[in-house]
Amino acid sequence: MSIPDLAHWAARQFTRTASPPELASLGRGLINDTFKVTGPAGDCFVLQRLNSRVLPNPAAILANYRVLLAHRRNLPQSRRHLRIPHLRLTLTGQDHLIDEAGHLWRALQYLAETRSLARLTTPQQARAVGTGLGRFHALFADLATDCLQDTLPGFHVTPRYLEHYDAVCRQVASTTAELEQAMVQAEAGRSRAAVLEAARLRGDLRERVTHGDPKLDNLLFDQACSRVVSLIDLDTVKAGLPHYDLGDCVRSCCGRNEQGTPAFDLSLCIPLLQAYHAQSLRFTTPGERHYWYDAIRLIPYELGLRFLTDHLAGNIYFKVTHPDQNLHRALAQFRIADSVEQQKEPLLGALAQLERQV
Repeated sequence: MSIPDLAHWAARQFTRTASPPELASLGRGLINDTFKVTGPAGDCFVLQRLNSRVLPNPAAILANYRVLLAHRRNLPQSRRHLRIPHLRLTLTGQDHLIDEAGHLWRALQYLAETRSLARLTTPQQARAVGTGLGRFHALFADLATDCLQDTLPGFHVTPRYLEHYDAVCRQVASTTAELEQAMVQAEAGRSRAAVLEAARLRGDLRERVTHGDPKLDNLLFDQACSRVVSLIDLDTVKAGLPHYDLGDCVRSCCGRNEQGTPAFDLSLCIPLLQAYHAQSLRFTTPGERHYWYDAIRLIPYELGLRFLTDHLAGNIYFKVTHPDQNLHRALAQFRIADSVEQQKEPLLGALAQLERQV
């Protein structure tokens, strides 16, 4: 069966009415297939097929999700700043399905009265993002990381992506001008690829519960866009460095592509960091915060490297609509990394100012 046919089959297993539900594609994710399901009575839920090629252990993803739900449920109401969509059960009482091809499907609560943003347009929205990410980290700050399984080994470990890139490069037979440009950019960032992992090995940074993919698409706002209500897409939640979360969130929210020129918007980054800093004081040390700039500079480089590697490998990880899309994505991310580097002094100045206020 096709994915739409499988989605209709799966939706019926989670629907308690005889009439078939309506399905519509949801979100702009590059990994899983996601649908909004609307039943005859108007009840809605989110249906997802997990991409087993990218996420090879879906059982671990579900196990982690149950741990997160239980942890939040056991917290005092005053600490439940963010919502986590609950799992919907099938007609037989299960929280997932396996289709004929072996793919796992799950259904999640649809958070009504929320909205997502395609881009940030105001400092107030940026502050809401920083507060939301900080509250997510605070929500799970006292959850032991060994309660979570590693759903994607090597995820956000930049030196491993560089090793994979080098291995794929050895198989490249020919290049184009654009590809040469991207490969030069990949080489330019090589010397700083290990900055966070080296700090981890030295004991400067410690692992905590991280989201793994806190891009703007995965933040749900209230209708006024004044507050982040939930961080969704928790498939990559695991033990890791919160710096990768911060860097990825900043990259997604403050990266711009104005008139075809990717750049980094410092005017949005600073209020985002101010809000995150205020939340993070409860679970970070000054030594850990020292590496925030390195994370913000590193993550667009890391993602550019991943896009470039996938392009060279034949576009097997990220969804594409044309063969060179991952190459163009890589070039855009490398340019954002360069833009961060060009604004190093004011960014470091803003971070130093935050520390002086502690």
